[in-house]
Amino acid sequence: MLFFTLLLEVLWILAADGGQHWTYEGPHGQDHWPASYPECGGNAQSPIDIPTDSVTFDPELPALQPHGYDQPGTEPLDLHNNGHTVQLSLPPTLYLEGFPRRYVAAQLHLHWGQKGSPGGSEHQINSEATAAELHIVHYDSDSYNNLSEAAQKPQGLAVLGILIEVGETKNPAYEHILSHLHEIRHKDQKTSVPPFNLRGLLPQQLGQFFRYNGSLTTPPCYQSVLWTVFSGRAQISMGQLEMLQETLFSTEEGPSKLLVQNYRAPQPLNQRTVFASFIQVGSIYTTGEMLGLGVGILAGCLCLLLAVYFIARKIRKKRLRSQKSVVFTSARATTEA
Repeated sequence: MLFFTLLLEVLWILAADGGQHWTYEGPHGQDHWPASYPECGGNAQSPIDIPTDSVTFDPELPALQPHGYDQPGTEPLDLHNNGHTVQLSLPPTLYLEGFPRRYVAAQLHLHWGQKGSPGGSEHQINSEATAAELHIVHYDSDSYNNLSEAAQKPQGLAVLGILIEVGETKNPAYEHILSHLHEIRHKDQKTSVPPFNLRGLLPQQLGQFFRYNGSLTTPPCYQSVLWTVFSGRAQISMGQLEMLQETLFSTEEGPSKLLVQNYRAPQPLNQRTVFASFIQVGSIYTTGEMLGLGVGILAGCLCLLLAVYFIARKIRKKRLRSQKSVVFTSARATTEA
């Protein structure tokens, strides 16, 4: 059993460092991952397409609060091209509040498409992808000693998913990463990045998010991730996106293969529940329910109008009878006089 555990940890480390030969496309692409990594064929895989009309509102979901993001310390951060993505190491002084256990930060990395392609994110909302996606990986430090150990345990990891779209201006926080990409153009190259305010990488509003149980989106695809995908999006400029799409290579100093399209396709939800910290505008009811509600409101209004009509008609008849009675009484009094 100890040997098996050690073997799994070695596989995790090799996969994280790009030592295992897997790709996103081709003969070693994502369609073939389950052959070498069985958990990639599991029933709780990530990413997913989040259908907002079927998420479950959970008013008891605690607010998510990242601590230390605005004060990452004084030590430089390691930026690494591992052949699959660009990855930035994070100090354990960063952690998340809003979970039953403490999840401390380990690393962040990005997923993107290629120039001219509208997609690039891994998660989608209502089948809509964005230009890129940032993942900030944390592990349960109350229960496990390190990332590789926690990655093999249920809910051992908590990952923040930030959808990134193109805006009009540069994002200063992302520029701290993107401006160093030219230093790590090829696989296995590393450089140091000065510490910076990582809060700027997140959406402005953190109160609206989706939560579900899933997996790593790369081999070995351990189903150990408590995912938080924000509804709000971060923005980078078109120039920043193109820098991400055109600078890195997935190969060493030999034949250069551009590092693009490094995102996994959405996986089946398989009866999993996606929780939301907020009520979905326009998705509280299904189309059929909305139609039924509209018909009900229309019928109710019609019934109300009919009731008002008959009441008014009854009052009118009563007034006419009263007027006739007055006229008859007056005429009779005149005759008798």
